[in-house]
Amino acid sequence: MTKLDCNVTSCLHNADNCCCKNAIIVEGSSAKECCQTCCGSFDENKGNAFKNLFKTPENRLEIDCEAVNCIYNEDRHCAAEHIGITGKGASDASQTECSSFRAR
Repeated sequence: MTKLDCNVTSCLHNADNCCCKNAIIVEGSSAKECCQTCCGSFDENKGNAFKNLFKTPENRLEIDCEAVNCIYNEDRHCAAEHIGITGKGASDASQTECSSFRAR
């Protein structure tokens, strides 16, 4: 499993820079750089009305990856030991990115 740091605090699943999901998907099938990827698992926390209190923040999780041009992509799964998802203030998935993406 990959260690994940996520600074997308506007996401419903973010808690303490970790994710409360047990798996995420990074999108960007034709990405050639970080800004062409995004976290497909992003869900906006509108108005902080609800925080995911029923799940534990995970710092290691499964990452499915559609960014096939990334050196860490192995059969559509992330093989990196550690990645970062960024997008402070994001209101939709397109405003997030995998900051660890490295082109082949």
